[in-house]
Amino acid sequence: MSESPDDAPKKGIEVPLGEPTVSVRRLSVHYRVSSSEVERGWVSRRERLARRLGWNRIVTVRAVNDVSFVARAGESIGIVGHNGSGKSTLLRVIAGLETPTTGDVLATSTPTFLGVNAALMPELSGMENIRLGLLAMGHTPREVRKIVPDVLQLAGIGDAIHRPMKTYSSGMGARLRFAIAASDRPEILLIDEALATGDVASKERSEARMAEIRRQAGTVFLVSHAAQTIEEMCTRAIWLHQGEMILDGPAYEVARAYRWWAWNLAKGEVAKANGLLEDARAQLRATVVHPEDPTTDRHISRHAHPS
Repeated sequence: MSESPDDAPKKGIEVPLGEPTVSVRRLSVHYRVSSSEVERGWVSRRERLARRLGWNRIVTVRAVNDVSFVARAGESIGIVGHNGSGKSTLLRVIAGLETPTTGDVLATSTPTFLGVNAALMPELSGMENIRLGLLAMGHTPREVRKIVPDVLQLAGIGDAIHRPMKTYSSGMGARLRFAIAASDRPEILLIDEALATGDVASKERSEARMAEIRRQAGTVFLVSHAAQTIEEMCTRAIWLHQGEMILDGPAYEVARAYRWWAWNLAKGEVAKANGLLEDARAQLRATVVHPEDPTTDRHISRHAHPS
């Protein structure tokens, strides 16, 4: 029998928790798309003919399916899963950038989704984008001047800050976006893969800033397909697979379970991997979840609903 690649016991990050900040209740996001958008493998002659004639079938893709959880002040929650598991979709719904098909998201304040992505311009230098981003977040010019040194230190990209952003690597751009967004010490910060790149010093700076946000009673969500990143930077983790919540618990436990599943899948041990999925589902079912937490009455819905 194969052994897990990380059998040594680990202890995760432990922090005192505060009041609920985000409540996700029976959330589903379904897309209706043509079959040609989701089927990339072998198809029948009839299907190929139908496609040529523009008769593609419409199918429903369950990007997120019936997910519920409550996040609290002081938590950093990793959302882990393979590509296409629904991680980024879930984050975008929490941010209010996508509308759920069913269910709801309640939050105590407006989340910051690396807040300034839309404001950053590739033709401008990193420094110019810092100033532009901070102004877009509502800071005055005087406040911007005070905040810039902190952003520069956190981003850690050196003299590249004076070059156009279009010359940056994806990792440099991600670190700059994180530094701008985290400068505000938001109550709810949403990060999509931004911390998976960079050297050790850069990751340590990012981890320290996330810890600072937690200490100030903030909540951080970090999306990644890298279990190690989640384990090192988060207190709690949620494992998504094909839109379904598979496991929710301490980050080191969820990361270990996910890594063991992914390792078996990569080795071609499909039956073993499927068994691990079922074990994780059973563990989740045994956990009582209270998405209707009575202390969420001060939360504001992230989405408008028809009357």
